[in-house]
Amino acid sequence: MARIIAVANQKGGVGKTTTAVNLAAALAGTPKRVLLVDLDPQGNATMGSGIDKRQLEDSICDVLLGEADAAATIVQAPESFDLLPGNIDLTAAEIRLMSEDAREQRLKRALEPLRGNYDFIIIDCPPALSLLTLNALTAADSVIVPMQCEYYALEGLSALMETIDALKAQLNPSLEIEGVLRTMFDVRNNLANAVSADLTTHFGDRVFRTIVPRNVRLAEAPSFGQSIVGYDKASRGGIAYLGLAGEVLRRQRERDQAAAKTARAATAETPA
Repeated sequence: MARIIAVANQKGGVGKTTTAVNLAAALAGTPKRVLLVDLDPQGNATMGSGIDKRQLEDSICDVLLGEADAAATIVQAPESFDLLPGNIDLTAAEIRLMSEDAREQRLKRALEPLRGNYDFIIIDCPPALSLLTLNALTAADSVIVPMQCEYYALEGLSALMETIDALKAQLNPSLEIEGVLRTMFDVRNNLANAVSADLTTHFGDRVFRTIVPRNVRLAEAPSFGQSIVGYDKASRGGIAYLGLAGEVLRRQRERDQAAAKTARAATAETPA
């Protein structure tokens, strides 16, 4: 059964799409069965996965509107993960969904039949706390929050945490923080180091040990329709995202072991 992870932060330019695409590619190389969902109208995750967003017959927009089946809309990316592609049509979908009942549940319902086919489903969210992002957070088991270590990013993180808490109370009680990921990090920047220390103090082990540096190769990869794993996995950016995939897998193993232990304990306590 797939673990669904949303990559979300309402602040733009923090590395959401970079993280979603590269985490999907890194996990697929382990190898795990991975589905990447492009829920951003910009369609950058689709293009960065090597699929032309302008040539799509159907997209996640059609799935959300009930006009296409999710399984039939999936395409395979060149780097061995599956993709539910997105494009600018998502903007129109969001407007049309505003008047629909249970509009926050559309993505969850679409992904539910697919969960048995994958180990991980990664959702790339738009840079806003919009209806599309609410759909992602309602469908997800957990959230990865990429953020730059700067002052305004901390304010944005606080707003996102408030949204997650409200959503847990109303729509998705099991939603949790998978981790906070420090991106575009420059170790020479004193403010970045100070914010990084504050994050670790506040969130503890929910801050990933992996730190994604500013890296030219990482910035180049999308222009070739590749992840950094496919483009140059030996680069500093490639090593960072392989490390992130390793952390995600370790956390999943720990959850699986804890669940198995709880199940064994419950079985032992059941009277014969």
